[in-house]
Amino acid sequence: MKTVKILAAVLLGISLSAGVALAAVEDQIRARIQPVGEVCVEGEECEGVQTAAAPASAPAEPRGGEEVYAAVCQACHNTGAAGAPKITAASDWEGRLDKGMETLVDHAINGIGAMPAKGGCANCPDEEIRSAVEYMVSEVEG
Repeated sequence: MKTVKILAAVLLGISLSAGVALAAVEDQIRARIQPVGEVCVEGEECEGVQTAAAPASAPAEPRGGEEVYAAVCQACHNTGAAGAPKITAASDWEGRLDKGMETLVDHAINGIGAMPAKGGCANCPDEEIRSAVEYMVSEVEG
């Protein structure tokens, strides 16, 4: 009978230890899967939620061709990188200019060869890309 009581006490101790260990594991799991943030919709009251500043809006007026060229295009079109026609090398533009302005603008907006769409300027409006192409063509022809 004494052995049964000892065995029962040992089993009780083991089960309590297992329960504590299980609770610790569950706490660790809860800590790992807890939310990292909250969504606060404009107009709703959200206590303790930090808000980020609104993204900067696009400029009121589109940039001019020379400005877009300087910001986006010149890295490749000044050096001829990846086969880009150099802005001042008329021979690089032979055959391209014959395709017409619309084709040149289409290639600039959608990409061609090694040049990515919009020269990699994903947030440039199409009209700015058109202005940059017109600027480059004027420099080649000028």
